[in-house]
Amino acid sequence: MNAQDALLSENGILHNPGNEIGVVADDFKEISVSEVPQAVSIAISKNFPMANLDKAYINEEKQYKLVLSLEDGTQGTVYADEDGNWIDM
Repeated sequence: MNAQDALLSENGILHNPGNEIGVVADDFKEISVSEVPQAVSIAISKNFPMANLDKAYINEEKQYKLVLSLEDGTQGTVYADEDGNWIDM
């Protein structure tokens, strides 16, 4: 999870002020959310049960950049490895 530019809201999702999502690295390529490994999907539903996965990206190290949103439109970005472990980027 990118904690440098993010704030933890009361619902547990990380987001930055103004609901702006910044690009951390240019080496992430967008993929379909259906291509996200099951372990990552399980980690999302376990740790962010109220969030929807809107976009997914992958890099050469098989690390995933995941854009999540809540019903109120709040968005946040988290990062995970292919096994569903959260990582700092």
